[in-house]
Amino acid sequence: MPTIALTSNLAWNPLDRLQAFQLTEEMQIRRCSPFLESLFLSSDGVVASREWKTVPDIWRSSAEKFGDLVALVDPYHDPPSTMTYKQLEQDILDFSEGLRVIGVKPAEKLAFFADNSCRWLVADQGIMATGAINVVRGSRSSVEELLQIYNHSESVALVVDNPEFFNRIAETLCSQAAVRFVILVWGDKSCCTCEVLEGLPVYNYKDIIALGHESRMCLLDSHDARQHYIYEAISSDDVATIMYTSGTTGNPKGVMLTHKNLLHQINNLWDIVPAEPGDRFLSMLPTWHAYERASEYFIFTYGIEQVYTTVKYLKEDLRRYQPNYLVSVPLVLETLYNGIQKQISRSSTVRKLVALFFIKISLTYMDIKRIYEGKCLTKCQKQCSFLVAAFDWLWARTISLILWPLHMLAKKLVYNKIQSAIGISKAGISGGGSLPSHVDRFFEAIDVKVQNGYGLTESSPVAVCRIPSCNVLGSVGHPIRHTEIRVVDFETGDVLPPGSKGIVEIKGPQVMKGYYKNESATKNALNEGGWLNTGDIGWIAPSHSLGRSRRCSGMVVLEGRAKDTIVLSTVRLLQDCLPIKCFSINLSIFVGKTKGENVEPSELEEAAMRSSLIQQIVVIGQDQRRIGAIIVPNKDEILATGKMSIIGADTSELSKENMTALLREELRK
Repeated sequence: MPTIALTSNLAWNPLDRLQAFQLTEEMQIRRCSPFLESLFLSSDGVVASREWKTVPDIWRSSAEKFGDLVALVDPYHDPPSTMTYKQLEQDILDFSEGLRVIGVKPAEKLAFFADNSCRWLVADQGIMATGAINVVRGSRSSVEELLQIYNHSESVALVVDNPEFFNRIAETLCSQAAVRFVILVWGDKSCCTCEVLEGLPVYNYKDIIALGHESRMCLLDSHDARQHYIYEAISSDDVATIMYTSGTTGNPKGVMLTHKNLLHQINNLWDIVPAEPGDRFLSMLPTWHAYERASEYFIFTYGIEQVYTTVKYLKEDLRRYQPNYLVSVPLVLETLYNGIQKQISRSSTVRKLVALFFIKISLTYMDIKRIYEGKCLTKCQKQCSFLVAAFDWLWARTISLILWPLHMLAKKLVYNKIQSAIGISKAGISGGGSLPSHVDRFFEAIDVKVQNGYGLTESSPVAVCRIPSCNVLGSVGHPIRHTEIRVVDFETGDVLPPGSKGIVEIKGPQVMKGYYKNESATKNALNEGGWLNTGDIGWIAPSHSLGRSRRCSGMVVLEGRAKDTIVLSTVRLLQDCLPIKCFSINLSIFVGKTKGENVEPSELEEAAMRSSLIQQIVVIGQDQRRIGAIIVPNKDEILATGKMSIIGADTSELSKENMTALLREELRK
């Protein structure tokens, strides 16, 4: 079949392109999202449906319902952008058609290396709407990693964030991989300085939009023009994207997620986030993470306004935009917690004492409240008697009534000021890591709702999450709709009863198709029954009809990663005080008191991170007689303690010996 050379010349007329196609021996196959582009499918005799079959189908529904509402606010890119739902749909359609104009075929892979922005969303959905597959990663990844992902995924072209990023990776990628063309999401192609560009077509975002718009208008206006294509609907089972895992234990694995996988998230997350038209979300997580990506797809089906921010501007934007929801990872909530604690510690003595007193009262009030509300987690399957449950309820209710006036006074005097500074009027949704219990309890105490969830890239990603009506601290909630969770034995794989600790497995429509070109890894992760082995340790709360745990039935509780479990070479009890070794500002502090051969490091790390003097910690000791920890101290906080004895003769350096002693004391606490 004759081929047609495509260039970045915008003078390329769609009519000329269509006439050129007449020279080919076969008609061109054009794959479409069944609802988004139903016009083309119906003209070819394909029965159109209003049901979402692919992810891009959601944009037509949203444009029809919320057309003139603001969908996106992106203040920090050049140019700053604001888009309505109707504009968003049109840009996605134009970008998609523009990709077809420059020769993108269904099922081809495009390497999409860019960061979160409004144009990222348009490009992502435009690629999906052609039936092509995007292979996503962020711009901060190493050149070696991006090259490995590009070649392993068999990508044919590059979509990159900006010229500066492209200049950094161009020489390596273009010399060691086959790149058909390059698209710049932001910036101008004249800023690309790499010498390897000779003969390589480079387009910017506006080029693709312009090409697509012109071609689309031609197709819409001319029945004859549409006759040069065979139209097919993209299937729900087609791969929509390949997302590469972090690769902490080797090369990253490419997780194949289908449209069906992602649509499960879109259709079933409202129970967790009951969003309403006009609600404002603040977006700061990378969209090449499944968590942020699925969340964005979902919220745009409810007419919300999303504001893009960065770590640099987060504090300012929380105050400026007062978001109803913040989709975040635990680190963001920890940062907010530390900021609030620092602000309190720097207040006057009276203000500090008042704030700490009220927070302590509210923490106690919430602990007691959980008792009479039946939200206390337990592994025990035995249920208490009715009389014990009734007395327990009456006692907790009485104490809470005594503390309630003080808690309400604290809201008026202290918490309202905190809430006005951080916004988040409805909920902060946390996922992507373990949420420290002290952070969880603190936000509950000051009446900022935090809902913790759990999932993996392999499960698209959300599998379980706490819901507003049953937000049980310490858990990650119930399985979302159409999702099954079970816990199996570490060794035998037998299913364990509620309350027993083992490996968590997931089954549901959101579970991945598999790892790209990696059958052995797919077989290790997915068994014949379709269960996904998460590698995480956890248990399911037993069912109780009475008592403190009556509302916890079926809640999933996580306790760490199976591969993180430290197996010591001895089971004897260790001493409290053991040798310390210093590495620059990192200290390897060997601590003790293990109860057995296996140690879950996450529990120790979480406890240690409650200290403001510890910035980072990792517990180590596999196959050793003792467990240890590498610690990065927080120098500023250590200096702020006022214990000047830890400062050496050279006041620019901290005395390591004295600082080590101080950290020992912190670990004992």
